[in-house]
Amino acid sequence: MAKGLLVTYALWAVGGPAGLHHLYLGRDSHALLWMLTLGGGGLGWLLEFWKLPSFVAQANKAQGQRQSPRGVTPPLSPIRFAAQVIVGIYFGLVALISLSSMVNFYTVALPLAVGLGVLLVAAVGNQTSDFKNTIGAAFLTSPIFYGRPIAILPISVAASITAQKHRRYKASVASEPLSVRLYRLGLAYLAFTGPLAYSALCNTAATLSYVAEILGSLLNWFNFFPLLGRLMELFLLLPYRIWRLLTGDPGFNSSYFQEWEKLYEFVQSFQDEKRQLAYQVLGLPEGATNEEIHQSYRELVKIWHPDHNLDQTEEAQKHFLEIQAAYEVLSQPRKHRGSWR
Repeated sequence: MAKGLLVTYALWAVGGPAGLHHLYLGRDSHALLWMLTLGGGGLGWLLEFWKLPSFVAQANKAQGQRQSPRGVTPPLSPIRFAAQVIVGIYFGLVALISLSSMVNFYTVALPLAVGLGVLLVAAVGNQTSDFKNTIGAAFLTSPIFYGRPIAILPISVAASITAQKHRRYKASVASEPLSVRLYRLGLAYLAFTGPLAYSALCNTAATLSYVAEILGSLLNWFNFFPLLGRLMELFLLLPYRIWRLLTGDPGFNSSYFQEWEKLYEFVQSFQDEKRQLAYQVLGLPEGATNEEIHQSYRELVKIWHPDHNLDQTEEAQKHFLEIQAAYEVLSQPRKHRGSWR
């Protein structure tokens, strides 16, 4: 049955952020992506308004086309590559919040999550990529930055480059019943949101701490690039600013500044607590010098290195990661209020 443009626009308006129009057009990967990101943070959903006619034409063309192009490589798309990197980072951050307590998280769960995020974007529309090579690139990159949350960025970049290198058109398959497609999407949605919901409901304090740590890391990364930092501020508070504009709040600018200050206070409170715990892990008094921090780190690493504790590998690995995390926290210069603005 041919897909209608008016029906597509109606579904886009009613359930666009949930991907209903993509489900109607048979673009299940795009629908899942919108379900997990709420329409790309709302921005992707709005930008799709002008692309819906081409989506409908592509869906109708796919119905009448029995075979997919063979030996033809899709054109390179910088937008798709950027989306792969961003979604890979997003999946990695969600995994960091909900699964970081797992054993071997940085060598198994993190690269798998980032790689799946990259592959999800690669499978949008009529394109796809090679699963083994993309996941393999993520796993090969993860040991280089073992134990550090910043590993999410290079893993996502490596997996995205590999996915672009092995991009291809999807093979033509027979249409499946809607119930089978919904079942598959439901399982994928639960696999993504289940651990996150469990972490938020059963371990709320730790989840808030992880969220604050991630926000603080993002702000630290963008502190060296003022323009990107401002874009990050805009992105974090974009839903709030849109709501204020729609309600016509006369104190828009001052409210925006106040809300950003609240976000800063929230992050800063956890950052201060994290530094105090880091001093305790390294066995140092608060305010220790950089030389003392470095010396204590080197001594503790030698004591708790897993290779030196073969009889208690699991406990040694736990202490080893805690020491690395504490040293990374104390190695960063403490931010004052002015630097966050």
